[in-house]
Order: sequence, then C-alpha cells, then structure tokens
Amino acid sequence: MYDNLVAQKIAKQYKERPLVDFASVNSDTRIETLNLNWRERDLPENERTKHVHRLHPYLGKFIPQLVEIFLRKYRPKLVYDPFCGSGTTMVEANALGIDSIGTDISAFNVLLSKVKTDKYDISLLEKETYEILRRLSNYRTKFYNNEKLNKLFSPKSEYLKTWFARNTQKELLCYRWLIKQYTYQDLFKIILSRSARSARLVKHYDLDFPKKPQTTPYQCYKHGRICEPVKEAYKFLYRYTLDTLQRMKEFSGIRSDAKVVVNHADSREVELPKGIDMVFTSPPYVGLIDYHEQHKYAYELLGLKNNEIREIGAAKNGYSAQAREQYIKGINEVLLHTRDYMAKNALALIVINDKHGLYKPEAVGFKSLGQVDRHVNRRTGQRDSAFYESILVWQKI
Repeated sequence: MYDNLVAQKIAKQYKERPLVDFASVNSDTRIETLNLNWRERDLPENERTKHVHRLHPYLGKFIPQLVEIFLRKYRPKLVYDPFCGSGTTMVEANALGIDSIGTDISAFNVLLSKVKTDKYDISLLEKETYEILRRLSNYRTKFYNNEKLNKLFSPKSEYLKTWFARNTQKELLCYRWLIKQYTYQDLFKIILSRSARSARLVKHYDLDFPKKPQTTPYQCYKHGRICEPVKEAYKFLYRYTLDTLQRMKEFSGIRSDAKVVVNHADSREVELPKGIDMVFTSPPYVGLIDYHEQHKYAYELLGLKNNEIREIGAAKNGYSAQAREQYIKGINEVLLHTRDYMAKNALALIVINDKHGLYKPEAVGFKSLGQVDRHVNRRTGQRDSAFYESILVWQKI
C-alpha cells in the first residue's frame, strides 16, 4: 500500500523535469515543491559518483545530490550522520563549508569515510601513487622465480585462499605489504579493498551478493558471452590507484576547511558535542543488507575488527514482525540518544522506505514537518529493480 500511494503521487511528477539546478536551492525553497525523481538523463551516473563518492562501491548509500539539496535549504552549522556509512553526508557538508560528524559501528565504513574526508598533500600523494605502482610492477616479475616472495605473499586466511586465484592473492598481498611504507596508508587500503572486490572469483554480474566462488567458465549476463573468472588483481590495482589519485585531486579543489569528525562507535552510546542543528542520515533498511558481510574481503585483507553483532536491521535477522520490532527499537535508541545533543528546534532528515510504518516522530521527541517521496532507479549488477524512498523531515520538540 505504501509503495502504491507513493507511486501514484510520483507518476504525476514524472510529467515535469526534476530539480537539477542544485545551487538554486535556498531557505525559501519549499519541500513540497521538490521533484527528486531523477532518471539517467536527468542525473547521469558520472554526476552521481563525482570525485570521492566513487572511491569504493557501497550498497545502500544515497546519492550526494540528495544531501546537498537539504544542506543548501537548511544551511546547518553542524550536521550529524549517526549511520554515516560511506561518508556521503560529511563529504557534501565539507564541500559546502559545513562542519560535520559521522558515526558508524563498522570499522570499514569509518576507514572509508575518513579517507574521503581527510586533507591530503596532493604532490606527496601523487609521488607515492606512482611509486607504489612502480614497485608493485617490479615485484610481479619476480613472483614465479623467487621462493621467498611466494612465501611472503601467501595468505593465511582461508577466505582469501577460497575467494581469490593464487596469482591474485600474491598481487593483493604484495600491495598490502607495500602500503606500510607510505604516508597515506589508509587511502591505499581503500584502493586495495576496491581492487579485491573486483578481483574475487565471482561472476562479473554478481559482485554484490556472491554466494560461492566461481572457478569455472560461465555464461555472463553482463557481457553476453562465456566469461572466465578473474585470475589477477594487478589491472584493478593499477586502474583504481590512478583513478583514486584523480578523484582526490578533484575533491581537493572544492574541499573546505570545515571540520569533519568520524567516530567508530555505536550510535546508541557515542559521546557527541552539544548543539547539533541538523541530522541527515539513511539508516539501514530492516532485513536487507549485512553491512559487515558486504565488505568481508576488506575485513579479511586489512584485519579489521568485526562488529556485526551490533548491526541494526541486519539481513541475517530477517524481516519478520519480531525482527522489525527489534529494528525500530534500535533505531529509536539511536534517535533518542542523538536528540540529547541536538539544539532547540533542530532538524532530523531521515532517508528511508518505511513501508511498514515503523518510524513515529512522536515516539522519539520529534514532530513531522513533512516528507519528500522519490522514485529510485537501480542500474548496476543484479540490483536493477526500482523502489521508492522518502526523506522524512522531523523537528525536535
């Protein structure tokens, strides 16, 4: 019923062009007039993944233009995202000169968010980028004839042995070994993770939720032919290292001196500064994604601590009535805790598909100021279906 009502409303909006002049949004813009139903021709992929927003794939994130619009309208002094994920809120806030804070229970999410929002000496980064690629290339030529190197770059993790071809393992572990010798280690770790995701023994069209390694040729629906599983990491390491350098250069050109703080903590307990005047977040959807599992390769490669038992709404818990009850209990605990640090009349904007009607502002000390509904087209991998989401606009009372 929820999706049907939203679909009927949005069907009328599709007759008009959606908002694409984001800089035109200001305090006088009325949320009820916002048409955010972008199609590919309205908001191309390269704009949705501009600069650092494409440093690493991340399931369940909202597009940067969404948070940009509401930051421009409400112009907070300090914005907070209690489920910061891949750091979209903080990146956009920084680009607009707004101080921001993010919190996430996932060590990988915190690493990714920090890498996106850190300040870099671009000349040093460029030097380290070309040097690590040069050294990786040199080591690759020695793998087959050097017993010591083969032993050094052999994984102990059963996961790495299972999900990566032997040559891929060596290249990834060589890059990981080289990382320790550079200044911007965290950034190179993200490149390593991104490369590992692409270099797994999986079908090309099934990068999001592979159930088992693919070790034999298969019919590839992405390329329309018989494909072989990937058996090297070097091409990805090379391509993504250079791509990351370019993206960091692009963001450095618009990056402001606004403060960014990223907390590795549980949002139900984290200590925050007083005076947060806006929350912008996209909480996990109940029973949809296991946020630690989607980056398992990163946890294994980088030795990150796994906090999946603290995830709210994890897919493994399902979406039964009991799971939904536990989910909204966790979400409400986050919102109640966050509310204690929010300024008088501060706003909370929540991006969610609340088809079960779980989100009740009055239950956590807020009142609704309205909502904006939008149609979302999925265009990658096997996630090619469409769905609807809403941006709930609440105010602290």
